[in-house]
Amino acid sequence: MDDSTYRYQQLEQWLLQGIIDGRWKLGDRLPSIRELCTQQGLSKATVQHALQRLEVQGLVEVRPKAGHFVTLVPINTRPPRVISRIEAPRPVTVSDLLLDIMGRSAAFDLLPELHAGELPPGIVALNRAIGRALRRQRGGDSQYYDKPAGDLKLREQLTLMLAKRGWPVGPDELCITSGCQHALFLALMACCQRGDVVAVESPGFYGVLQLLEQLGLQVLEVPTSTATGMDIDALEEALGRWNVQACVVSPAFATPGGALMPGAARHRLMTLAEKHDLAIIEDDIYAESGFSHVPDTLKALDESNRVIHCSSFSKVLSRDLRLGWISGARWHKRILHLKLVTQLASSRYLQQGVAEYMEEGELSAHLRRQRKLLRERRDRLLASLHAWPVPVRVSVPQGGLAIWLELPDRVDTLAAYHKALDTGVVITPGPLFSASDEYANCLRISFSHPWDKRRILALNQLPELLDLT
Repeated sequence: MDDSTYRYQQLEQWLLQGIIDGRWKLGDRLPSIRELCTQQGLSKATVQHALQRLEVQGLVEVRPKAGHFVTLVPINTRPPRVISRIEAPRPVTVSDLLLDIMGRSAAFDLLPELHAGELPPGIVALNRAIGRALRRQRGGDSQYYDKPAGDLKLREQLTLMLAKRGWPVGPDELCITSGCQHALFLALMACCQRGDVVAVESPGFYGVLQLLEQLGLQVLEVPTSTATGMDIDALEEALGRWNVQACVVSPAFATPGGALMPGAARHRLMTLAEKHDLAIIEDDIYAESGFSHVPDTLKALDESNRVIHCSSFSKVLSRDLRLGWISGARWHKRILHLKLVTQLASSRYLQQGVAEYMEEGELSAHLRRQRKLLRERRDRLLASLHAWPVPVRVSVPQGGLAIWLELPDRVDTLAAYHKALDTGVVITPGPLFSASDEYANCLRISFSHPWDKRRILALNQLPELLDLT
């Protein structure tokens, strides 16, 4: 753990990992405050603070004169699948249900018709910066296209941000895109041909499955922990059985469960990529949401120019901005050409406004506020789940926008989708995060919006809608 992490956070994460690993099971008593003080060399106040944070998350409860007891079990991973059971690569068919959810703008909200009220200060400042950039345009500016790589000043600001994460990238190595989905699209087009096999996380991002379907690529689903990310052992076995062209991976706070890939797994992934001549497509969109720290990029480990880095501002700043970036590694020249073909050019005044916003420190200030808010919202969501009528297994991410629930096997979240719609609630069923009809008893719930009275009411309706009562 980073030395800058507060000691109460170190203890909190140690206790959390112990619950995840099964050292303390549901109903078990944790070590007493006195025992933890002695074992860990911490003050009483530090230990109490860590336990209080676990209590707020709904993971433990205090019983008078008895101590702290485990009340909610986070997910570590699904039971490991035998490698022979991993399905062979195949074409992808994405469910029409995803189109319905996106049509309702409900990817990250139980109640999408509820808007979040007043704009946060960071978005107000962003809008002002973009407005200033628009007003500065000269008369003829609107008659010219931007260069394919995008605005130089914005790329320079991105290099400063990425350098803090262990990657000394130059502006010429970046290309501005229309969001991260567009960046992933360019990456797959650049390094794959129709019929190629692409390894993905399972459960993983449904947007990647959409792209594979449209590009005629075959999917190889690799078991993934909602705590530590892609199972590198399983990936290694799969690479020995099939010819895989590329691997799409989200090392930092991946959807749907907020997984954070450990350093050792990252190094092993890069070793496998070198051995099997594998293109690695890094979906880095959630990294800046890290509650206590922002991990280095996977690209920082790339010594062979084979990691294509993709990201955007949509998850930490504004979904509506539609501004992202890509660093194309050995495929970068082709990606610039594909950007020209698929988008022609990006909006210059949007890029100039965002560059100014970053240069003035507004993005950094916004991110500090946003990380605090996201952690508070996650904690409130976990506390609400603690009150559900049956125990649930849940991920406890340290960043990202959502948690992953594993419900009793009898639950069918797909069947519950339309039942929930009748009450105005939009759920995101687990099968959307796989191409193999798995995870029917799973659900992703986002904490990206404020938990006002109506969203809390919708959350409290879910046990009945899912037939848990």
